[in-house]
Amino acid sequence: MAIAMIISSANERKRLVKSTSNLRLLRRLAMHEESSSRRKVDDDVQEGAIPAYLLDRETTTRAKVLSNTVKQKRKEKAGKWEVPLPKVRPVAEDEMFRVIRTGKRKTKQWKRMVTKATFVGPGFTRKPPKYERFIRPSGLRFTKAHVTHPELKCTFNLEIIGVKKNPNGPMYTSLGVITKGTIIEVNVSELGLVTPAGKVVWGKYAQVTNNPENDGCINAVLLV
Repeated sequence: MAIAMIISSANERKRLVKSTSNLRLLRRLAMHEESSSRRKVDDDVQEGAIPAYLLDRETTTRAKVLSNTVKQKRKEKAGKWEVPLPKVRPVAEDEMFRVIRTGKRKTKQWKRMVTKATFVGPGFTRKPPKYERFIRPSGLRFTKAHVTHPELKCTFNLEIIGVKKNPNGPMYTSLGVITKGTIIEVNVSELGLVTPAGKVVWGKYAQVTNNPENDGCINAVLLV
């Protein structure tokens, strides 16, 4: 009888230890859950002055809402500028430039002639030939582009305002080189596009879809 009582008391002790360890584990899990998912306190704050440590209590959920809206806007912005040609063939430097030999004995090789279509602004003035490193031939300079509106399914001959981004690198962007996949800014004032505020849209981006140096013209698709 005494042995049975000892066994039962030992079992009871084990059960108590196990239950207390389970309780500790549950408490710890609950604490982790509370820390990971901060939420607004349900108790209504009384009217009047609020202590400094309670000022940010309500903004926990607001911060989450703000972060979600910012993420959503970023996604929308990324989707907004999806281009027709996301990947284009990179152009090698040898293909882009031709070495020009200068000097009395034609030994100097620091000048380069651009072999692709380029855009230069209306007020562009060339450097003196002696100091011009990159030569952009006037026969390959373009001022207008055939821009297709994807929704209207119409093509317009629009003036180029500037070269926004050349996929081959920032140097080609600064030189105004236009290759396949380049993002250009065009003057769309004659299309009569307006913003929700009622202002006339002056410039819009378009992506070049052809090889202008081969075709003799620039074809582009408007990014709407």
